[in-house]
Amino acid sequence: MNKISPYAAGLCALTTVFSCNSIAEAKKSGFALEEVIVTAQKKAESLQDTPISLTAFGEERLEIDGISSLGDIGSKVPSLTIEPFPINNATLRIFIRGVGISDVQVTQDPPVGIYVDGVYIARSTGTALDVAELQRIEVLRGPQGTLYGRNTTGGAINLITKRPSVEEFELKQKFTVGNRNLFTAKTSANIPLGDTLAAKVAYLNTRMDGFIENTGPGGDFGDKQVEGYRIDLRWDISDSLTLDYAYDSSDYEYYNYMYQSIRPGVQNKGQAEPVREYAVTQSKHSEDRFDDMATARPLETSATEIEGHSLIITKTFENAQLKYIGAYRELYDAAYADLGGGIGSENYRTDSHAYCGPSVQAQTGEDCLPLVVPQINQEQFSHEFQFSGSALNGSIDYITGAYYFEEEATENNSPLHHQFSSEISDGVIPIPVLGAAIGSVLLDSGDVHLVNMLSQRYDIKNTAIAAYGQFTWTPRILDERMHLTFGARYSQDEREALKNQTDKTYVEIRSLDMAIDMENLGTLAPILEQGGFLIPGDRAFNNVQAQKDFDDSSFSFIAEFDVTDDINVYGKFVQAYKSGGFNTRDPQRGATGEAPGTPGKGDDTATPAPDGNVYGFGFADGFDEEHVASVELGIKSELLDRRLRINANVFTSEYTEMQLNFILSGTIADTKVTNAGEATMRGLEADITYLPTENLMLMFNYAYLDAEVTKAEDEFGNDLSDSFVFYSAPKNSYTAAADWTIANMNWGTVAVNISYNFMDNRNGGSRAHNARNTFISDYGLVNGRLSLSEIPVGNYGKFNIGIWGKNLADEEFEITAIDNLPHSDRTVIWGDPRSYGVDVIYEY
Repeated sequence: MNKISPYAAGLCALTTVFSCNSIAEAKKSGFALEEVIVTAQKKAESLQDTPISLTAFGEERLEIDGISSLGDIGSKVPSLTIEPFPINNATLRIFIRGVGISDVQVTQDPPVGIYVDGVYIARSTGTALDVAELQRIEVLRGPQGTLYGRNTTGGAINLITKRPSVEEFELKQKFTVGNRNLFTAKTSANIPLGDTLAAKVAYLNTRMDGFIENTGPGGDFGDKQVEGYRIDLRWDISDSLTLDYAYDSSDYEYYNYMYQSIRPGVQNKGQAEPVREYAVTQSKHSEDRFDDMATARPLETSATEIEGHSLIITKTFENAQLKYIGAYRELYDAAYADLGGGIGSENYRTDSHAYCGPSVQAQTGEDCLPLVVPQINQEQFSHEFQFSGSALNGSIDYITGAYYFEEEATENNSPLHHQFSSEISDGVIPIPVLGAAIGSVLLDSGDVHLVNMLSQRYDIKNTAIAAYGQFTWTPRILDERMHLTFGARYSQDEREALKNQTDKTYVEIRSLDMAIDMENLGTLAPILEQGGFLIPGDRAFNNVQAQKDFDDSSFSFIAEFDVTDDINVYGKFVQAYKSGGFNTRDPQRGATGEAPGTPGKGDDTATPAPDGNVYGFGFADGFDEEHVASVELGIKSELLDRRLRINANVFTSEYTEMQLNFILSGTIADTKVTNAGEATMRGLEADITYLPTENLMLMFNYAYLDAEVTKAEDEFGNDLSDSFVFYSAPKNSYTAAADWTIANMNWGTVAVNISYNFMDNRNGGSRAHNARNTFISDYGLVNGRLSLSEIPVGNYGKFNIGIWGKNLADEEFEITAIDNLPHSDRTVIWGDPRSYGVDVIYEY
């Protein structure tokens, strides 16, 4: 008996509904859904005419849903998950259809492309920042290889800002106050400067407290303050030539989240195993969210600064358009994190704050190590030329382009600083035995500590060039209802990286003011190994250079057919690729081309990695590109006199040479990345909007995803596919919402919005055998807004007032989890509890 998959059956059912005579014979209603214009294919067109699975948020929808930044849409779009990077609130991990990146490094690119007004944003750091004035957000699901190119194997997100207009002066002032000391002031003004020149200025200032108090020294977890502004200029040089310039700047100061231990550490912690039992006693553990936790050392401020320029020149011809997009952007990020146990124990620390002890004297000759806040400095240039238009009396639409991108970045975690220290657990090494080994001195419990110090610096340079074209042909047959689209893109990437690292571990005997270098233990090594120590090897990287080049040709084909004026179906085949790179967390140098005897250089991959396995590759070897081929079948329809909109699709994607990232067992942060995987993703997505009456709009968006790693080979060729799980691929996710206009009166319009957002359970970053420790349970969030809008103020504009609440049921839910800290087998970041506030908006 043949089986039909649920997502295919769903699409068949929808297609059957579309053919019903009752829909075709719907009576005229006098009201309809508004047309949605998008630029997903780098041209303005109706959402219903775009053969892409996408969700778009217009300006009004952004206001109703309380969306002011990229991070706010994570629960609004099925198939999309967004979560903060564990040690950096300003950095987001973004997944579309289960495809994303779990480890954010300057040497690796994310597979979901972020674009602001057509400008590619290379780094995930800073993507959590608010944008001063958004007009629209578009989420493109699935590979976008032809028009968007590299690093869109998961999808793309377009952020579109409002442009200036010469028509009239406009002013919008918004104030928001809420719980947790929320205050936001957001100002924008459109200023005509003549018949051909206009400016738009926007300013944002917002602050909000976190929801977990730090009872230790320093700031509170999650507190943040953002200030940003943007200046736009539009010059209509002639009827056919327009110049758009934009400058934006954002400053984000915050205190990082605190990971809470849910499950005390019982599994082996490898190099940290000698301190595990003690670390557990120096930590707080609970299945419920704590209201407060404590750091041992002062929690320091983190900061992100972003600055950018863009220039767009558009020249219009009779049937064509030439566009240039140029941009330069800078990023500075300094992120301080404390992953300790939360009771403020000085004897168990996982931070980069100042540290004094005999190990410091032994290593540096100084009394103390300084506070170090890891920093990233990045700058990027990009240039793109697009030529688009129509030919052969409109039967062919085309867009061609050329693209150049250059990026330089430095991640600096130096000088040598404290990374981890702890008292060694009682009984791991009997104190008399250790005392005898160093001279028959009787030691006290608590006298012996393990200390790890680290200094790192990575420098990168990336260059990319591409040429692309997409052509849509409407043949003069079938009443011109068929449209065939062909696309191709050629890409080249050049990547360079330089790594310097010093990693030192000591055993401190504090009463003797003595430190034992773990790399030079001599006769003490067998005693420590008997006590459970994994002795780390040489972790020095001395100007280890890496360089790799990649190239790729990607193709796409789309066939569309207009069943009626309001219903069209499409089939789509698309290829995409994600460039290769380097793994800064790889503990081995790899084939550097240097003599093995040179300190901190030479190929060390013939020796075991810290987990005891021989992998045969290291940092300098890097990893290769990843490829995907995707097939999608979809339908877009507007029925019942455009009161019902149903867009749905099914898809399957095949990934080859998949980049697999896994933590080495027995380590806290060592990882390997290799091209050893194949994966298949299948799913269904549906977006439904219905206007049963003129004053009521119902919305339901659903996504089903079946993601499976079908092949994963180790260094010996063994199939380990059952050992890997997708990091963030919920099987089911949906959003249900209603907009109800209660009353339209002379003094204003009263409306209410309520929504429910559901996210199914999903796996975290662990291998399958340990997935329970990073598993994220399903959750649903209820949000609501009551508004009074269009309140006239004579001839001086209007007011809008909105009372809103998020997570109204105060659901406790987790958004990310890790399992490799010494004190815990499962530590989590909690999602925001209930929040509420009032918006007051004046528009003129």
